[in-house]
Amino acid sequence: MAIIQTIRDKAAWIIIAAIALALIAFIVQDAFSGRGGGLFSGPSTTLGKINGKKVDYMEFEKRLSVAEANYAANGQPVDENFRQQIRESLWNEYVENAILDKEMDKLGFEISDKEKGDILYGVNPPQQLRQQFTNPQTGVYDANEAHKAIRGLKKGSPEFNNFWGEFVPALAKQRIREKFVGMIGKSYYVPKWLIEKRNNDNSQIASISYVNVPYASIADSTVKVSDDDIRKFVDEHKEAFKQEKSRGVEYVLFNAAPSTADSAAVRDRVEKLKDSFATISDIKSFLLRENSQAPYYASNITRKEIKIEKIDSIAKTPVGGVYGPYLDGNSYALARMVSVKQWPDTVKVRHILVATHTRDQRSGEFVPVRLDSTAKRIVDSVEGAIRNGANFDTLCAKYSDDGNKDQGGVYDNLVTGRMTEEFNNFIFDRPTGSKGVVKTEFGYHYIEVLSQKGSSPAYNIAYFSQPVYPSDLTTNTAHQQASSFAAESRSRQQFEDNIKKQNLTKFNAYDISPLESNIPGLGTSRELVRWIYNDAKVGDVSAQPFFIGDKYIVPVLVNSYEKGTMSVERARPLVEYRVRNQKKAEQIAQKVGTAASLDAVTKAMNQPVQQLDSIQFSAGYIQNLGNESKLIGASFNKNYQSKVSDPIFGEMGVFYIKVNNISALPSAGLDIKTQQQMAAQQIQRASYMVIETLKRAADITDNRYKFY
Repeated sequence: MAIIQTIRDKAAWIIIAAIALALIAFIVQDAFSGRGGGLFSGPSTTLGKINGKKVDYMEFEKRLSVAEANYAANGQPVDENFRQQIRESLWNEYVENAILDKEMDKLGFEISDKEKGDILYGVNPPQQLRQQFTNPQTGVYDANEAHKAIRGLKKGSPEFNNFWGEFVPALAKQRIREKFVGMIGKSYYVPKWLIEKRNNDNSQIASISYVNVPYASIADSTVKVSDDDIRKFVDEHKEAFKQEKSRGVEYVLFNAAPSTADSAAVRDRVEKLKDSFATISDIKSFLLRENSQAPYYASNITRKEIKIEKIDSIAKTPVGGVYGPYLDGNSYALARMVSVKQWPDTVKVRHILVATHTRDQRSGEFVPVRLDSTAKRIVDSVEGAIRNGANFDTLCAKYSDDGNKDQGGVYDNLVTGRMTEEFNNFIFDRPTGSKGVVKTEFGYHYIEVLSQKGSSPAYNIAYFSQPVYPSDLTTNTAHQQASSFAAESRSRQQFEDNIKKQNLTKFNAYDISPLESNIPGLGTSRELVRWIYNDAKVGDVSAQPFFIGDKYIVPVLVNSYEKGTMSVERARPLVEYRVRNQKKAEQIAQKVGTAASLDAVTKAMNQPVQQLDSIQFSAGYIQNLGNESKLIGASFNKNYQSKVSDPIFGEMGVFYIKVNNISALPSAGLDIKTQQQMAAQQIQRASYMVIETLKRAADITDNRYKFY
């Protein structure tokens, strides 16, 4: 019966893992077609479309709920930020599944039963199976145990259906995707001639004479840039001016952070507790009863290991005395000097841990692993065996539950305050050679102090800490001010007028995407984003303030951009200087005309002839000039050895050049074959970009902002 129960337990974990993988793996089951129901019906249930295929809100929510439940069951706290991450992951699954299925179906990719067996029982099994069926003694994945547990799933049961209906298909899809990406990566080839050409180009070095006519030599005020100029430039460079759907707000804020009076009230309360804190015998109970933020570490810590701003003053406090109240961040604190001892700076120990509890890495909670009585019996046996001459390393490897058991349980250069209180007290307060059993929250430790170095004062300090929170009066006052401002600002003009009347400061948050959570300068507020996209039109002021962090804000929607090419208004700040420089360049070129020599350019524009040596073709910039790629390219044009170049419209000005010399640097020394392999590997690493390319080419309508 015990074996059967073990298989059942492991199978249950497989199902939990199956649900997790099916929901958060990169490629999962087919996206559901749109279906409505409940309070939602018709078009309102369509969360989005991918190449014409609907994603239904109700189905999406079901899968989201299962994912959240699974994370919660495994000890992962699911707050709003994490929930948003799950939503994003799930949406990406729908998108990638829709676009990749089509491509992989065309190519005829499939997974045979033999491959499925290799996935489940081969040398690289899924992490979920590896965790459950790895032999703790050998550390080797036990494929036979996994096979028995899987075969034990009852056909038709929810566990069977989840495993074979979701988990295994998800693994198969992942393997197909790996084949697809691998095929793309292996298809790249870099020919020998291309490597040779690149080597030759990159070795080129040039020397030139030039005249630079800076754009700054023409005043900006003399060159007008019209909307038509901007529009023409954007149309000629559409790819550079693509935009996603976004909106922007301007807002005023009303501070609800703690006031000076709130801070003083907390300080007075802490001051009143000072005498009690100085005399109380049960410090931990006092801190718990008075809701202190700071827990009590009932052991000593050397001075250099105490990372507190006021430690120099606290260290001068006599034993039994209390320092404070003092401000520690956003809290008022008291520090009671409990004891001072002369302790080693570092200690080397070895120990054997017989655990009663372990800390879950995700939840941080303690999980029981064996009964206290059982652990005590084992550690007593270990202590007796060592006393009678048994080998420490052998016992450590056999009985210790600590992560360093393979190193003989040794820890070197331990400093104070890094271990549990009981462990800390034993290894620092006892001399070298001390041995004994110590109980901590993790279980029973058999400890031997191997060596100690240095000596310095170590302080046992208890801290009482109370955060400064805003009072109801502070919060209500800020809310009332914000509400009044919103009520009096029903248009953008009124919004602006009231800012001036009340001498308020206006802030802004532009480029807010539909699914944004964290708004720069404000913090997290999906409520504000929903108002921006679902309720507001440009010029609307929110009727109610939003509470974000410790502030009430009143926003006005000031712009709205749809996916596509930027408008003239939005593109102007990015484009205007470039169009203006282009017009200046044309003026300069017209004024210079056809230049027979650089001296003629100098005479026309009153700019000197200069020299540049050692211009490298492979360089992206020129010293003292910057990123002038057109100038670099022209410097290797052999036609300009016999005549002055045409005007080169650079980043900072117009250049006229004459090439003095073109030569080559010595080769780097790598053989062609090695360079071919390196180039191919670099391209293969970028194979996953194919998926991103398919995404960009897909027809995706994302309406999630209407639901979340």
